[in-house]
Amino acid sequence: MCAAGWWREAAGPASWSALRTLWQALCVLPLPVRRWLAAGALVLAGGVAGAACSSPGGQAGPATGAARPAAAPRDPRTKAALLRIARALNNDYQQNRDAAVYARWDGPSRAIISEATYVQRHHQCPNTPNVPVDTWGVSNGPGGAWLVHYSIEGQQFTDWWYYVRGRFVFDLARSNPSAVALYRASPAQYAKDVGCGR
Repeated sequence: MCAAGWWREAAGPASWSALRTLWQALCVLPLPVRRWLAAGALVLAGGVAGAACSSPGGQAGPATGAARPAAAPRDPRTKAALLRIARALNNDYQQNRDAAVYARWDGPSRAIISEATYVQRHHQCPNTPNVPVDTWGVSNGPGGAWLVHYSIEGQQFTDWWYYVRGRFVFDLARSNPSAVALYRASPAQYAKDVGCGR
């Protein structure tokens, strides 16, 4: 195939000139190396074709035919919408619906602790669910932050939220810096520090 006459027979449009130049450069390589490169090219081509054909429309996706998860709906970018979302989050937190709470965390907060570990720790050391939370206001904060104001048994708190890609997300580190150290602690230290005794 590396004979000089091969390209005369297979000569095609001018767009093939780059391929012809590459092929001629490869012809100087020893036969075992050319075979190895050809096998690699076939594997690569097969993988690309398989990925393109594995889901509808030629888009990459799971080949199992499983439905893709629906994208989270966009939140209206209003104080009223955030107040509703924050009330739900605070209620979920008090009622130990931990996966729902974690779902509203921003990326840096999720980097502190995985969802599985977060849920496990709160399962082992649950909140007291009958403590009322009064989420009463939203104000603008610095740097695009949205501040949510609430109280638990008369003590006031402020949570930091941001609007990212159409959703309000909770910033754990700015809202509750002491929780960051708790979540980074060992399970035994976490249980000791929160006083759950298990």
